[in-house]
Amino acid sequence: MTTIQSRPAAVQQPASPAPDAPTRLIVAMALAQLGAYLTILTPVVVTMSIRVAQIAPDSKASALGTVLSVGAVLALIGNPFFGAMSDRTTSRFGRRRPWLIGGMLLGFAGLLVVALGGSVLALTVGWAIAQLGVNATLSTLTVLLSDQIPTQQRGKVSGILGLMTSVAILFGSALAAALSGNAVLMFMVPAAIGVATVALLVVILKDRPAEKGHFAPYRFSEFLRTFYIHPRRHPDFAWNIVSRFLIWMGLACVTTYQSYLLIDRFGYTTDNVASGILVATLITTVGLVAGSTFGGILSDRTGMRKPFVLGAGMVIAVSLVIIALGNTFGVFLVACAIFGVGEGVYLAVDLALATDVLPNPDDAAKDMGVMNIANALPQSLVPILAAPVLAIGGGSNYSALFLSGAVMAVVGSVLVRMVRGAR
Repeated sequence: MTTIQSRPAAVQQPASPAPDAPTRLIVAMALAQLGAYLTILTPVVVTMSIRVAQIAPDSKASALGTVLSVGAVLALIGNPFFGAMSDRTTSRFGRRRPWLIGGMLLGFAGLLVVALGGSVLALTVGWAIAQLGVNATLSTLTVLLSDQIPTQQRGKVSGILGLMTSVAILFGSALAAALSGNAVLMFMVPAAIGVATVALLVVILKDRPAEKGHFAPYRFSEFLRTFYIHPRRHPDFAWNIVSRFLIWMGLACVTTYQSYLLIDRFGYTTDNVASGILVATLITTVGLVAGSTFGGILSDRTGMRKPFVLGAGMVIAVSLVIIALGNTFGVFLVACAIFGVGEGVYLAVDLALATDVLPNPDDAAKDMGVMNIANALPQSLVPILAAPVLAIGGGSNYSALFLSGAVMAVVGSVLVRMVRGAR
């Protein structure tokens, strides 16, 4: 009798990982990130506070809040709107490239209005235009991480892109210190660099247009629904937004108010505060490079994101407490080093975690635009909330401001544990 042996069941081979992204694309993305943040963060960190203090020295804190607060509304509207438009763009130039370069050109025009303006109203109008334009670019830049970078590289590339934020602040501070005597150059040189770096990415980027008819018409009702994240359908996405928002509130306390802290607590003036910020930013960047390098590589190797976010938020909070209680510039610089390490680790995994919990890959730009609200909004919301906090006890209460930021950073880092769909 012949024995018939059954064939073993075919073993399903695991899908091979996507090929690594080319180095030149990663470099171009990093340079574009640097340029875009150089354009928008140099005013937030240095030049806008100097300009406001020159125009309204007796009410500089509240006037700065007035100017920057418009960004809160425009970040809220602009990020998801431009992201959705990018997803749907069927231009032969691709769906990302028109928004990348178009946003930077609009931002350049807005900062020209700021540079030439001589009143708080002029600064507010120019800043509104600049925020709208650069947010169009940033919402599109962010989604390139999920568009162009395979999963196995996202932690490392996220760390590189996150590092560009602090490099932009450092570079912007150096430019502000060198150009402090010329209001036009203080604003326009960073903006020109931003346009050039994004243009380079546009040339290198292999972009494809959206498929015609793939998306339904973008109606106003859909735009409104963008801002509602269904907590049961997409709990990880919702929790990550809340966590991100609170941690960025803590970060924004330093980036927005360190100029006035140096002026009011350490005796700097509008003429030399840019040099003090440059020193502080240099120390911060050293810590950030160390934290970002460590966080990005180790996160990719372990495949974990949440422990790094949790630890980074706690380190950021410690640095904010030191800033709140420190009374010398030396102590402030020590806090800046600690702040840089925490920020570096956080930025190394922040975008990678965000891409891990996107609800719909087809709407990636729109969803990342919503996610971007969590880090764009604090930069404009902190100045609004800071005015009454600083007024506690008679004014210039920076201790209360930075302690509040520390509390928000702690809460935000703890809430990342609610994200169940990522390690």
